[in-house]
Amino acid sequence: MLKRGLVLAACMLASVGAIAADTDFFNAVEHNYADNNGVSLHYVTLGAGDPMLFVHGFPDVWFSWAHQMDGLKDDFKVAAMDMRAYNKSDAPEGVENYSMELLMGDVTSVIDALGGNVTLVAHDWGAGIAWRVAMYYPDKVNKLIICNLTHPTGYATVRANATPEQAANTDYIRQFQDPNAAERFNPTLLATIAAGADNPNLEMYKEAFERSYVDGMLNYYRASWSGFQGDEIEEVPQLPMPVLQFHGLQDTAVDKDGLRDTWNWIDADYTLVSVPEAGHWVQREAAEIVTETMKWWLKARQ
Repeated sequence: MLKRGLVLAACMLASVGAIAADTDFFNAVEHNYADNNGVSLHYVTLGAGDPMLFVHGFPDVWFSWAHQMDGLKDDFKVAAMDMRAYNKSDAPEGVENYSMELLMGDVTSVIDALGGNVTLVAHDWGAGIAWRVAMYYPDKVNKLIICNLTHPTGYATVRANATPEQAANTDYIRQFQDPNAAERFNPTLLATIAAGADNPNLEMYKEAFERSYVDGMLNYYRASWSGFQGDEIEEVPQLPMPVLQFHGLQDTAVDKDGLRDTWNWIDADYTLVSVPEAGHWVQREAAEIVTETMKWWLKARQ
C-alpha cells in the first residue's frame, strides 16, 4: 500500500518540468565537513558574502537546492548540507540518534562552521528542524526561509483537527513506524520521488541514495512519533527574525490549512508566497519563482 502510493507520487512528480543545474555549478562547489559530537556532516559552499544555509527534507540531498544556490551565489555565500543518514553525512544506527535535539545540533554545527549566524533556508523535514533552530537559537539565524512546511503550531493544529482526507494524506507517518518500512524503498524510487523521473540529474540522486541509510531516514519520523500523536499543541517561542515562506498549494502531505495564523507567531515581518500549481517540492517545481523571490526579499533586508 505504501509503496504503491509512493510510486504514484513519483509518477505525478515526473510530470513537473525539471531544472538542470549546469555542470560548472557542481564542479565549483567546495566540499566540507562539520562535526556534531562525532557525527560527520557533509556540506558544500559556493560564492562570497553573507552566509546562507540550505537544509533538505525527506527524501532528498543537498543539491535539491542547486537552482537557488546557483542563482544566489553572486550575492551570498551559499551552503547546503546533507542531513544525517543522507548521502555523504554519517548515518548512526538507532532511533535514539535521530531526536529533534540532535537534528537541531546538526544544523547549528554547520551554522557555527559558517561563522555562527546565517540566513536559514529549509524544506520539509529540514524545515521542521529549521523552525525550531530559529526559535531556540535566534542568535544564529538572522532570517528564515521555509519551503512547504507550516509552522509547528499550524501543523499540529491541522493534525489535531484533521478531516478524514487530511488524516489519510499523513498516514505514511504511521506506516513508517514499521521496523521493516525501509525494505519498501530503493535508490531509484527515492531518486524519482525527490527529483522527478525526467530530472537531468537523476543519476546523481540515485548515487546519493545508494550512499544513504534508509532506516536512518525513517528514524526521523520514529524518534518524533510521540509528537505526531495526540491533541496537545506544543508551546513554542515567538520568532524574532523576518520570515519568508513558500507553499505549493498542491501539496497533500503538508496541508495549506496549517498556514492560518502564522503571522501571529512571528514578531518581525512575514512574507507568504503561495504557488497554486506547485506541490511539495516547491523549490524544484517553481524554481524560478522561488529563487528570484528569495533574491529580492534578501536584498531588501540587507
